[in-house]
Amino acid sequence: MRRKIAILAVAAVWLLGGDILGSASATASAARKSSGSGTGSAVRSTNTRASSTKKKRTSSRKRRRRYSPWRISSYGDPTANDNPAGEDPDVREAAIEALGNWNGSVVVVDPNTGRILSIVNQPLALGSGFTPCSTFKPVVALAGLKEGLITPDTKVRVGRRTKMDLTEALAHSNNTFFQKLGQQLGFDRVAEYAHEFGLGEKAGWNIPEESAGKFPDAPPKEGGVQYLSSHGRSIEVTPLQMAALISAIANGGTLYYLQYPRTPEEIGQLQPMVRKQIKGLDEFVPQVKEGLAAAVLYGTGRLAYDPEEQIYGKTGTCSEDGARLGWFVSYASEREPKYVVVVLLRGGRMMYGPHAAEIAGRLYRGLRMREQPEAQQSSPVSSYLDGGR
Repeated sequence: MRRKIAILAVAAVWLLGGDILGSASATASAARKSSGSGTGSAVRSTNTRASSTKKKRTSSRKRRRRYSPWRISSYGDPTANDNPAGEDPDVREAAIEALGNWNGSVVVVDPNTGRILSIVNQPLALGSGFTPCSTFKPVVALAGLKEGLITPDTKVRVGRRTKMDLTEALAHSNNTFFQKLGQQLGFDRVAEYAHEFGLGEKAGWNIPEESAGKFPDAPPKEGGVQYLSSHGRSIEVTPLQMAALISAIANGGTLYYLQYPRTPEEIGQLQPMVRKQIKGLDEFVPQVKEGLAAAVLYGTGRLAYDPEEQIYGKTGTCSEDGARLGWFVSYASEREPKYVVVVLLRGGRMMYGPHAAEIAGRLYRGLRMREQPEAQQSSPVSSYLDGGR
């Protein structure tokens, strides 16, 4: 009997234990399901938050890309307010084609007489002055040479392991070189040479719309004479003034009054008017010209390069009043320069010195094509290259 009771007790325990174990197993399974469901929900929630964050970052990046600090448009019709009376029609046509619809101005001058052959975008060229940026560097270079502070072979340290001579510094528009040279010269001597080239005064003769620009009475508070010498800071010039300045370098030192004849009679009666003979530069102008040639051959102005004609030029890039400025001041041909071309661009990011050089190069090529005899333009070789058209 006892044995039977013991067997029944073991069976009861076994049966009850199975239920307990089954219940525990079911409970654990439910817990696992519940836990799994929570984990999946958490993962989905995390993924949703990550996706939302990614979208916000992408949207933020798009907003940043859309923001621009430039308030002036790079495009427009530069001829809209021009009066072309008296201009050379071929020169004007070539200048308009070269500039296209960029917001800018082109001035073309005869450096041997001072006659203005064309001004595209006359309000921009004659109105208030703009910072010359690095186009002021040739003046500083001439001052340094004449004052005996440098020679063409002088090497100036412009970096930890880099030295440059004047030709390389002009070619690559090195700021450190001209900041150090400007500091050696001092503000008064830099100002003296700037005035020798007519800065701060009107460049034209009886051109009512022309602005005189400005040359400061003291060095700028930010950067001092160093930044004035390298960036043209605190100076205001018009494209007309820069055309007169580069004409004086092109012809060897004669600063002409720029004349803007508007009728056939005025053109026929035009006589060159010498404003000033800049003395003592005969020896040094050729040394600066080497740097201007190098700028076009392999430097910042190389987009103006023309294999058929040597172009001498200097680029300039800086910003002011919510706009970028791109300058290129230049002339073509060493022995008998016929044209001085000054390009000023104003607008957004793409407006910089090399772009202005590209436009000038296009203009020089356009002028040369117009000067070629018709027989040469329609030669069998050119006909073949044009596909027989």
